[in-house]
Amino acid sequence: MANISIWPGSSSFFPGDTPFGFYDSDTDFSTDADKVADWCVRRLGYPLVDIELQAVNLFTCFEEAVNEYGSQLYHFQIINSFHTLEGTSTGSNLNNSIIAPNLGNTINIAEQYGSQADGAGGNYKIESGSITVNAGQQRYDLMTDVSSSLNGSEAAYIKRIYHYAPSAINRYFDPYAGTGTGIQSLMQSFGFGNMSPGVNFMMMPMYFDVLKLQAIELNDAIRKSAYHFDLENNRYLKLFPIPRQSYKLHYEYVLKSVANNPVKDTTGGITNMSNVPYTNPTYKLINEPGRQWIRRYALALAKEMLGSVRGKYQSVPIPGSDTTLDFSRLLSEAISEKTSLIEELKTFLDETTRVKQLERQNQEAQLTQETFYKVPYPIYIG
Repeated sequence: MANISIWPGSSSFFPGDTPFGFYDSDTDFSTDADKVADWCVRRLGYPLVDIELQAVNLFTCFEEAVNEYGSQLYHFQIINSFHTLEGTSTGSNLNNSIIAPNLGNTINIAEQYGSQADGAGGNYKIESGSITVNAGQQRYDLMTDVSSSLNGSEAAYIKRIYHYAPSAINRYFDPYAGTGTGIQSLMQSFGFGNMSPGVNFMMMPMYFDVLKLQAIELNDAIRKSAYHFDLENNRYLKLFPIPRQSYKLHYEYVLKSVANNPVKDTTGGITNMSNVPYTNPTYKLINEPGRQWIRRYALALAKEMLGSVRGKYQSVPIPGSDTTLDFSRLLSEAISEKTSLIEELKTFLDETTRVKQLERQNQEAQLTQETFYKVPYPIYIG
């Protein structure tokens, strides 16, 4: 008959008795380790039956149960807060931190739209370039023209072309706008004809200047060829009206490889659930409901381990006969209990999501309001 090690009747935990030693220095864990071991073997039938486990086996189950509790808890925290955490630093431990929701990731998404709108921000740098416009030449290829900043480069998105009509303020004294007309005659009548035309700014109200600027712009829009351009395939530029003199035309652009690059520089930042900085839980900070879950899970693990051990021997000879060990029942119960405990914890955690909490607060507010509706209003006698 094989010499099967059995529970000696008591245990004494020492640091190093667990495989990983995550909690060996935690005094609460050290104290509870012996108590959990004793509780598990009693729940398994000791001392009425022998338990084919040693103290280190039960300490291992205890450590694994704490690990599983922390794993489920922090997986939930990651899922519940990842929208906020993504892209933030991995440098600090989040175990006991409050994760306040913000618009950080929403802003990152909005930057994609902002990148396509002039002056609305964006998540990549807009480059500046220029091309030499020649008198009489109307069409230009921004990608091949030797004077273009994009000459020989890869494809680009043109964001803005600075091709506008001259500002009306530059032609404030345009013949159409008033110089030589009634205003000048009025100035002559007052004896100011030999003075600077700037006297208009002192004699006339501000809205008069605005009206003159509008008159110049409206005149240009009706009587002259409007300033505009056609841009084909983000490279072929056609200017209107036909340039009458040479000058340098400026534009803004972004290379397609930059604009369409989905990979952003996140050095030292959270990129996925694997590098969210959660570590093993601190056992002494776990409350009693959490510790009770851990004890129950440790018992299920111990039952599973005991079933595996008994399954190796299956039957043990006794005087005049032999007895069959109940390994299959233990394994079946252990699997069922572990699954049930995990589902129980997940259900509890799901009730603490921000969505569920807001729903609960909304229901409480509605019920409170309905209760107040039933309170009689006082009668005021003045």
